[in-house]
Amino acid sequence: MRVACARSSQQWLSASTSSRVAVASRALSSTSEVDFDVIVVGGGHAGTEAAAAAARRGARTALVTPKPYKTLGEMSCNPSIGGLGKGTLVREVDALDGLMARAADGGGIQFRMLNSSKGPAVRGARAQMDRDLYKKEIQRLIANVGGLDVVDAAVVDLDIETDAVSGQGGVIRGVILDDGRKLTTKSVVITTGTFLNGVLHIGNERVPAGRMANATTEQADMDAGKAAHRLAKTLYGVGFAMGRMKTGTPPRLDGTTINWAACVPQPGDDVPVPFAFQASSRPASDGPWTTSVPQIMCHSTYTTPETEKYIAAAPKSKYDIEDPTAPTTPRYCPSIESKVRRFPGRNHRIWLEPEGLNTNVVYPNGITNNLDPALQKEMVRTIPGLENVHILRPGYGVEYDYIDPRELRITLETKRIKGLFLAGQINGTTGYEEAAAQGLLAGTNAASVDGEVFKIPRHSSYLGVLIDDLTSRGTSEPYRMFSSRVEYRLSIRSDNADLRLTELGSQFGVVSAERSRAASRRRALAERAMKALDDITLVPSRWQAYAPDLPIAKHGRHLSASNMLAQGWGIDKILHVVTEVLGTADLNVQALHAVNGEDRSAFECAAIEAYYRPYIDRQAQEIDDMQREEELEIPEHFDYSTIDNLSNEDREKLEAVRPSTFARASRISGVTPAALLSLFRAVAKSQKASSKVRLM
Repeated sequence: MRVACARSSQQWLSASTSSRVAVASRALSSTSEVDFDVIVVGGGHAGTEAAAAAARRGARTALVTPKPYKTLGEMSCNPSIGGLGKGTLVREVDALDGLMARAADGGGIQFRMLNSSKGPAVRGARAQMDRDLYKKEIQRLIANVGGLDVVDAAVVDLDIETDAVSGQGGVIRGVILDDGRKLTTKSVVITTGTFLNGVLHIGNERVPAGRMANATTEQADMDAGKAAHRLAKTLYGVGFAMGRMKTGTPPRLDGTTINWAACVPQPGDDVPVPFAFQASSRPASDGPWTTSVPQIMCHSTYTTPETEKYIAAAPKSKYDIEDPTAPTTPRYCPSIESKVRRFPGRNHRIWLEPEGLNTNVVYPNGITNNLDPALQKEMVRTIPGLENVHILRPGYGVEYDYIDPRELRITLETKRIKGLFLAGQINGTTGYEEAAAQGLLAGTNAASVDGEVFKIPRHSSYLGVLIDDLTSRGTSEPYRMFSSRVEYRLSIRSDNADLRLTELGSQFGVVSAERSRAASRRRALAERAMKALDDITLVPSRWQAYAPDLPIAKHGRHLSASNMLAQGWGIDKILHVVTEVLGTADLNVQALHAVNGEDRSAFECAAIEAYYRPYIDRQAQEIDDMQREEELEIPEHFDYSTIDNLSNEDREKLEAVRPSTFARASRISGVTPAALLSLFRAVAKSQKASSKVRLM
């Protein structure tokens, strides 16, 4: 990777002191057909993943963002990665050779497995980040991506060749920079985050911006904000269905003024679980993975009745959460004002999370608000431990434009403009993880040639669910990933993300050969362990000798080690029992020890698969049915007016989304079963007629 500075020849040093990123001395043009194959607009979580993915596929890629050495990898809100549902997304990004998991492992200062008392399928890895360390890790990883130029500039407009006949739609040809220069390209990925017509609401004060800048990002954010406002005019002019959304962030607190003794300590896990498979795949003899960064203690506290009284009496701002004319706010990340009004009489938990090892800034997760700054100070001081706290920066709301994601194909390419892709909050999502996952998919498809499409089915991944939900159903509020959205989450888990996705990514060239070999090796080990667990069988009484409370099966048939895992036995107990009963000369026992010795994570993955197998087998038929429906493709320009018995309402919904398959049509909100039956018959008849024509 090299940095092409549109404004100066300033060098950018990577986070690694042993690696210097060369400055591109050539002009931002080339003798080839276009300057770049792919141009990515914006250097946030979506942008960095999109640019890296496109470059990994061999595309000549430019990532255009102001002051990249100051802003790449910036965490605008809570400095944390992962969570319920989100942690699986991070592992899927890693399975496709993305950056986020490795950066999080390098920048994490507290790791916790959420829902650890529940089944493996609904657990969620989460880690608190050191803002500076995470940013350095992202910049280090970006610096090592070959074929990627980082351009220090802002994109203010798009060069679109409109359709000569209709005067609408068209093809992307390039971007216009804020210094007037034009870069030509075949594909553009826009990842503007909250900067698209962004407005901050600090109490009753309105400030045009995408986020509240700090000393490092101030000039870059100003440039990005101005450029994004101009870019929004072009997007509106194209005719995209657009709307407004809003989110918020809490005040930042001075940790030296917090009475920590009055708060409840919240330690991280004794044995941290990394996000990246390259970190978790290790022999059992090596012991568990350990971080290279010191770990910290978080704390929690609660709001009080005084907090509720104060908020109820405080003057409402113009950006009031309950204003019916205001843009939609995240349902699952409400402001403290909203929580108090919706759930009166409760004490709401607040997590006090340090933002780094070398800073006193604390992020109070749970008190996002839009009160005037002076009122925020008084409100926060009603909370135990925060009676004398000093606010370093007030909380605020941010309002921004987004494009209805039903304007997109499942590749995240827009339907109106060929070669234009969107990823991140511009598609109506919220969260770093959702943005990163979209960026990876968009960048991979932006680098495609000859019309090849990199698509991930809904039944195969959280990423597939995310994309299908957005492009089929749209969203009226900031979309957040949860495991509850995933129908087949028992088979779509964080522990097997590489087994599900890495081979597919390798086929499309987005996964390196080294990463592909590692996943193949882990798959082979997991399959070897699963076979051994199936093949090891004992009569019930032999198992019962190690568990007196285990009911003896009256049928007397042998029970396999997999059966015992499904009954809740742990894998280490299984290994101990079969070793004692069968001895180390048994080939299946040898296989289990060999897999555990070579890769503990593969051994555990096999155990989890066996644990869920009875349920997974029941879902297999449902997945087969979904796959058949996915194979029933609907032509993009299918004429829905030719279908008899289709109501105007059903026709309008189908025409608005234009689903690519029958399965996607069935998930459009409000389309009736009768309409789906008529559609199925019409599409099947059309396909049959097309087949006859081809045979002739």
